[in-house]
Amino acid sequence: MMALKLLLFFSLIFCFEHTFAVEVQLAKTYQRQGVSEYLVSEKLDGVRAIWRNQQLVTRNGNKIYAPSWFTKNWPNKWLDGELWSQHNDFEFIASTVLDKKPNQAAWRKIKFFVFDMPDNENVFSIRYQNYLAAILETDSDYLAAVEQHQFSDESQLERFYQARLKQGAEGVILHAKQARFSNGRSAHLLKYKPYQDAEGIIVGYSAGKGKYQGMVGALIVELKSGEQIKLGSGLSDALRKKPPVIGSQVTYRYNGFTKYGKPRFARFLRVRQRE
Repeated sequence: MMALKLLLFFSLIFCFEHTFAVEVQLAKTYQRQGVSEYLVSEKLDGVRAIWRNQQLVTRNGNKIYAPSWFTKNWPNKWLDGELWSQHNDFEFIASTVLDKKPNQAAWRKIKFFVFDMPDNENVFSIRYQNYLAAILETDSDYLAAVEQHQFSDESQLERFYQARLKQGAEGVILHAKQARFSNGRSAHLLKYKPYQDAEGIIVGYSAGKGKYQGMVGALIVELKSGEQIKLGSGLSDALRKKPPVIGSQVTYRYNGFTKYGKPRFARFLRVRQRE
């Protein structure tokens, strides 16, 4: 059933109505920069969304067909955040959020967690206070603020990071307090995760053996470099029986590179929605 939902949401993404280009700030990787100059929050593994001009869209500006009650009373502000339900629930979130016919019951399990209220004037520490105030004044059960934390040294950050991982988080985000909003990938926004991840395109399949006889053994994935790798680890039985279609974009996780430059311990993570 979950495999069917994944195939469904992948087919739906090409049918989205494009609305407008949006400015989105993207994170670089944390490399032990001094933590005292940053605000830190949990990295939510949901679907990135933007609320602007009274419309909810993906980071590429495609309309999200949320029920009207979901965004009722939301402020006429530019809000950046994540549509999220709970840890380890990405497939449910993606299949719900990317469906052009909203499932009312499913949407009631999701909230929009705001982590920025972008503008061209204020630094992030001020924007944080601004989005807290805006959400506090809003009568909505589906709009929530991502809490930001301050740490004076790396040991405090590490305790917070490890505690969040134990709860099921995929990592944390560090946002420079004095940073102004900028479009694109920014050194002022850092992600700290226990693994690296990247995307590739499915170009084929290898046949399964043994208990996977008659199913897919691995996805053959082409990387941005043009190299190909096989992703078998991480595939569920459901996905082995009904794999993502060729041409699908997938996210895989890995731990560094081999001496030949290939991702080490590459493991399938999920089908990547083209937002």
